[in-house]
Amino acid sequence: MLKKIISSLGYLAMMLSLGFVIYYYVLNPNSPLKNINSDFSGLSTKPLFAAKFPNENGVIQDLNQYKGKIIVLNFWATWCPPCRDEMPEFSKLHQQYQHQNVVVLGAAADELAAVRHYLAASPVSYPIIVGDMDAMSLSSHLGNVQGALPFTVFINTDGIVAHVHLGRISYAQLEKELNRILPSKN
Repeated sequence: MLKKIISSLGYLAMMLSLGFVIYYYVLNPNSPLKNINSDFSGLSTKPLFAAKFPNENGVIQDLNQYKGKIIVLNFWATWCPPCRDEMPEFSKLHQQYQHQNVVVLGAAADELAAVRHYLAASPVSYPIIVGDMDAMSLSSHLGNVQGALPFTVFINTDGIVAHVHLGRISYAQLEKELNRILPSKN
């Protein structure tokens, strides 16, 4: 009898917790997930441009080299299926826009050996940096308060975060956000 009561209380606690999570992240008008795409003024790119990470070959890259470019920065990991699914779309975007002062940059929150092994089997056309947990820390400075992957940041030529996207992103969404910050052609 006592076991049934404890079990019932456990289920009740789990259901209440689930209800809270659904309310907080889905139904609540002030949900962090709903507001992730609204105000980016509090986000600083200073940690990004101060960072130095190795590329997939272990060569240290100074991220300051991308200052003045439009940056589409994608945080990903080899163990993340949605991250791997969207990589061909980032390659296509890089190839399409690389001559318009746009750089697509992949930041792997993973170990160098795992990234090297993955990219040997599934190469991409854009630069990759490897930062493991330091990459996740950088993503949090750029708005990834959930600490989830994939996470994409759009940075304009002034080094200001123009848009962030948590979760898998489609090519159409990539182009839509990129076209918002590309200089208009007269």
